[in-house]
This record gives sequence, C-alpha cells and structure tokens, in this order.
Amino acid sequence: MNPRKHTDIAIIGAGILGLAHAYHFARAGLKVSVFERSQLAVGASVRNFGMVWPVGQPPGEMRDIALRSREVWLDVLSQAGIWHQQCGSLHLAYHEDEMGVLEEFFGMSSEFGYECQLIQAAEVLEKSSVVKKQNLMGGLWSPSELCVFPRQVIRDLPAYLQTLGVDFHFATAVSDVRTGMLQAGEHEVSADRIVLCTGDDFASLFPAQFRNLGMTRSKLQMMRMKHRNRDFKIGPHLCAGLTLGHYSNFKVCNRLPALLKRYRDDWPDQVQWGIHLLVSQHEDGCLTVGDSHEYGLSVDPFLRQEIDQFILDYLSTFLDTSELNVVERWYGVYSKHPEKAYVAEEIMDKVHVVTGVGGAGMTLSFGLAERQAKRIMS
Repeated sequence: MNPRKHTDIAIIGAGILGLAHAYHFARAGLKVSVFERSQLAVGASVRNFGMVWPVGQPPGEMRDIALRSREVWLDVLSQAGIWHQQCGSLHLAYHEDEMGVLEEFFGMSSEFGYECQLIQAAEVLEKSSVVKKQNLMGGLWSPSELCVFPRQVIRDLPAYLQTLGVDFHFATAVSDVRTGMLQAGEHEVSADRIVLCTGDDFASLFPAQFRNLGMTRSKLQMMRMKHRNRDFKIGPHLCAGLTLGHYSNFKVCNRLPALLKRYRDDWPDQVQWGIHLLVSQHEDGCLTVGDSHEYGLSVDPFLRQEIDQFILDYLSTFLDTSELNVVERWYGVYSKHPEKAYVAEEIMDKVHVVTGVGGAGMTLSFGLAERQAKRIMS
C-alpha cells in the first residue's frame, strides 16, 4: 500500500502532552500530524484540576520546566482565546506543626527559586475569605499558579493549533508503528519522526518496551461541587496540611516526618488512600475537589464511596461544605514511573515516547514538550 501522505512529525495522542508537542514542532516550522483514537482525548488530560502548579515541583530541573511551561501556557491561552486565571495558590495551616513546615520551607524558598510568601491568618482571609477562620494560623502564598478548565482546553486547543498548520485525525486509532511509518485506521502514513504521548496506554503499541520502562499507574477519585451561592469564590487554588506530604518540594523540610506521623495517627484513612486535598474553581463557579491515589498496573474501574467521603471529611476542615453539592464524580488514571519525574525515550529508531509525568501533566506539559521537541529534532 502506498503511503497516503507524508508528515515531518506524527504525534499519537491528543492529550495535553501531545498537543504541547504539536505546538512546539509547528512553531519550529515542521509539518505536524496528530492522531487520536477518540473523538477527543478522554484520559487524564480532562480528568484533573486544571492546575498549572509550579510550587509543587522540586527545585532544579523540574521547577525550571514548570516555570517555563507556565510562560508558554500564558502565551498559548491568550493567543487561543481560552479562559484561564492567574489565581496563585494557598497552602493553609491550622496546626503548629503545619505552620512549622511552611516556615521552614519559606526559609529556603528564595535559595531554591520559589516565589512565595509566608502570611498570617488575616492575610490568608484577604486572599480567600471563604476558608474556615477557626484555628487558622496562616499559610504559604504563591502567585505562580494558573487555573484552566481541562475539558475546554482539550476541546478548543486543537482549533488554535490548526491555525499553526497542525493536521488532526480524530477517531483514528494507530495500530502499528515502525521507523518512518505508522498505520492509522485504514491508511499508512510516512513520518520522519513519531512521538507517542499515549498516557497510561501501555498495551496498544510497544507493550514489551513499556514493560521494560518500569511504568505503573495511579488511579484517583475526584469530584465537582457547586455552591448554592452563585457568587461563592475561593480565590486562589486551595490546599491544606495533607498536601505537604504529597509534593516532593516539601521533602527538604526537617519537620516534615513528625508531621506525617501525626497524620498517620489523626487521618489514617486519608493516608491509607493517598488522599491530599486540592481545590480549584473554574469559570462556571464549580469547584474541582480531590484526590486519592491507588498505585498499580491493574486499575479497578469502580468508584469507592468511602474514598469520596474521606475526601469530603478532610475538605470540611478548611471549607464549609454545608452549602456545597456534588454534581459530578469520576476517576482518572495517569502513568507514573516509580523513580523518574517523567519518561522520555527513543524506543525505536526515530520513534519516541514521552509519558509518565504523574499528576503534573498540566504543569509540565508545554515546558517538557519544548525540551523534548528540541532533543528529537537535534
């Protein structure tokens, strides 16, 4: 069969990593074709908070990638006319040991390149008047975080990329990939380079290679909630104490182990299910709330009601949930490497895979794709 067409770069997967790679390759003047097996990507890229979250990345390479990603995000969102908000974030502290960890982290923040401020309770309430006041001690304010609505981004960004010359093939499954060629639906396509951004799909293409990469999966439960008052605004992204044990940037704090021990005593169910609490708010006023973490290659397709309740129980420690109603529930699955922050490998001559960004796909996407596009083109 003769190739139907030729493209410089073929990208498999139209999630946020695939779209970010398409953007950078197109900006470099290459002919780019994106193949997505669904009508729109429906994986982790639409099942997240919509947080671009540089403050959660460890110092060094990952922090640099996150900040660069934020720069590109802002340019792309403005050019594409897609809703976004430069909202920043607040880590809330309601206990002395939580405030102690935040104080310790803040003391090292400038050395590590974090733009943040340690603020007292009154200043926290100026930024988010809806958080619970009782026992509030203060918080860590970071201005660098963005908010997008993931479903809107994944739906609308392809139209903008088309103006840059990117060619999209939705509802087109790729069944075979070899150096210089892929089988897309009923057609063969020749490509100088092929990039797989297939998320947690380790089975459809190159299962043996993915197995050798040592990848795993994380299942997480999330909810959208709506407040009865249409004017309810949280302001920044919100999180509280349990989050200090989730993101690796806080591992530099000597006070953290004692705090984590208390959490194992006070919040054993939340610790067991890997729950920490993030809250974002989108243009329609709804909150996205979560999440839990279950690791392993096999993913149970069922939602656990008790996990959702554990999430809501902890949420109620810093937000009044009496006027909040759950309007949607779902689970997401993302790919993760046990040791690496991401996986970027050439698994066959001129065939590359970029995946394994864990829960930081939105945060790292454009910065990581920029680096990988340069590497692949070199």
